[in-house]
Amino acid sequence: MSRYNHKHKLSVKAYLYRILFSVVAIAILVAFMPKGNTSAFHYKPGEPWDEDAFIAQDSFPILKSAEQIANEQDSLKQFYEPYFHMDIDVLEHQQESLRQDFSSLPMQGTPYYFQPHLRDKLHHIYSIGILSGEELARFEKEKPEKVRVYYGNESTGRAFSQIFTEKTAYEYLVKEEDSIRYNHSRLHGLDLMKYIQPNLTYDNEKSAQQRQEVDSRLIRTKGVVLQGQKVVDRGQIVDDEVMGILRSWEQHQKEHTLTAQERLSRFGGRIVYIAILVVLLLLYFQQFRSDYLDSLRTVLLVMSFFLIFPIITYTIMAHMWASVYLVPYCVLPIVLRIFLDSRTAFVTHVITILASAIVLTQPFPFIVTQLVAGLVAIYSLRELSQRSELFRAAVWVTISTLLTYLCLEFVRGTADGGQVMSRWPYIYLMVAGVLSMLVYLLLIPIERIFGFTSIVTLVELQNVNNPLLRRLSEEANGTFNHSLQVANLAAEVANRLGARAQLVRTGALYHDIGKLENAVFFTENQNGQNPHDGMSFERSAQIIIQHVESGLRLADKYKLPAVVKDFIATHHGKSLTKYFYVKAQQEIESSKLKIEGGELQSSTSNVQSSMFRYPGPKPQTLEQAILMMSDAVEAASRSLTEYTEESISALVEKIVGAQVADGSFDECAITFREIAEAKEVLCARLRTVYHTRIQYPE
Repeated sequence: MSRYNHKHKLSVKAYLYRILFSVVAIAILVAFMPKGNTSAFHYKPGEPWDEDAFIAQDSFPILKSAEQIANEQDSLKQFYEPYFHMDIDVLEHQQESLRQDFSSLPMQGTPYYFQPHLRDKLHHIYSIGILSGEELARFEKEKPEKVRVYYGNESTGRAFSQIFTEKTAYEYLVKEEDSIRYNHSRLHGLDLMKYIQPNLTYDNEKSAQQRQEVDSRLIRTKGVVLQGQKVVDRGQIVDDEVMGILRSWEQHQKEHTLTAQERLSRFGGRIVYIAILVVLLLLYFQQFRSDYLDSLRTVLLVMSFFLIFPIITYTIMAHMWASVYLVPYCVLPIVLRIFLDSRTAFVTHVITILASAIVLTQPFPFIVTQLVAGLVAIYSLRELSQRSELFRAAVWVTISTLLTYLCLEFVRGTADGGQVMSRWPYIYLMVAGVLSMLVYLLLIPIERIFGFTSIVTLVELQNVNNPLLRRLSEEANGTFNHSLQVANLAAEVANRLGARAQLVRTGALYHDIGKLENAVFFTENQNGQNPHDGMSFERSAQIIIQHVESGLRLADKYKLPAVVKDFIATHHGKSLTKYFYVKAQQEIESSKLKIEGGELQSSTSNVQSSMFRYPGPKPQTLEQAILMMSDAVEAASRSLTEYTEESISALVEKIVGAQVADGSFDECAITFREIAEAKEVLCARLRTVYHTRIQYPE
């Protein structure tokens, strides 16, 4: 069983939280899935088809292009005849008005034959028809070749160009065919414009019916693709014909209306699929890292990254914005590897890729390529202590994904037989590799939002020019040197046990910063004068114990991460300040010795151990346990009178054995084997520090 998998009975509240997070995750992913068909393709005209052969899932018509339809519509214009209603009463009214005007005109110089001449012209104009300016504007853009004029039950067709407007009708009326006989200047006081009045009205209903009849002659398809027919093969150039078929398929999918049963089965399938993935992720944590489930910030971090990449994929596929290969999915394993661990990063990455692939037309190459990218990212990025490591990881991820995709091309036969391969997937993968380096910019926001501490931050805190460490070196140089030695010891033990060495080193550098407030009360900072002389042992113990609380206050003041503050609080656990405790006991024992019945008896000690005990808590992690051992051993090693292999080994065995016997490691995941290995490393390291040599015989 994993050291991090704490088996304990879950409360009802814990079960409810797990169920709530699972339901929320399932609901979010299902809600963001594309509502329509998910069989969308990415292709470019004139480029090779870079997906597997497309086989029609059902029969569908091949639609003509917009240009073809426009050309055919132009050719059908000759058959479209809008309808106009002619008002025949207008002619009679205007002729009667002309007769009355002639009868009232002065007859001097006005020939009698003008009246029948104008009546004939008006009859000709109104028999053809006059359109108003408003009616004419209706056909300004699209002028039909012919129109149909009806009155009563009769209708006649005529060319649209022959129809009079008010302007052309007047011009025809005043036109002088015989300038001598019909000179209009001889019409004294007669305004011919008053006899021009529109008599044609557009009939919208009949015209719409006629347009429908014409449009029904337009055939918008040019063939049919049968179910099971191959539309385009991998490597084939996407020409105009293939483009037309693919667009026809997309249009067919949009217009296809799902039945209630189809909608229910599709919705149910999505829910069950996502639920399986969420449950698998939850079971992983339950089986191997149940400690993560106890941390809300860890759950939120994992769930956030588990949700964001499928949501991005679903959005891209729903709107066809770009290729999914542009998305740097390897950011997820990189982030989880930095803040959590490798196995959690890989498992979460696998489940996230499976959740994303459900909406893809060709999921297999996507899954293989992204899984390889995740594995390479985890392998190449053990720690992120320098920017160059992230660059190196991005380079390896890019190279591995390009090679993987190329190998898939060869395996599936795309790169064989002279077929043309598309370059776009390789360009997308290179762009994604570059984008993966942006994860460096995400570290600080993640630390602020979720409360984690990255290795970059830990490395920055280890800089001795840090204000707090510089102050420690100036005001409590002995403690500073002690912290450096403990950091080296603890880091070496952590490397041996597979713990987080950078975390242990940082915690060791800051674990004793509380001694700044009373530096001279600690032996490593004293220079011949001991301020504890003359003080009670209880008071001295309290001053020593106080450095833990003082350290936590300084950590808050200098805004140290919570993970570093944990080392300050736990590096003594709930142990005793043994020197002062034993001294207090000895003082009470010597003062209460008395002779009763001729025997020397000792009264019970009244020393309260709580006055001499650190407040704790005990170490909760392997790293905190390593620091506790290293701190105690390094401090005790300074009191040795001689440094030999035997004395150092005895000291380490005594110090660590006492801690085990006191139950200091009862609350952390450390085994007896690891304690034994830690003691070996401590002994070897101290022998190196103090340059021990074997004893020569006299």
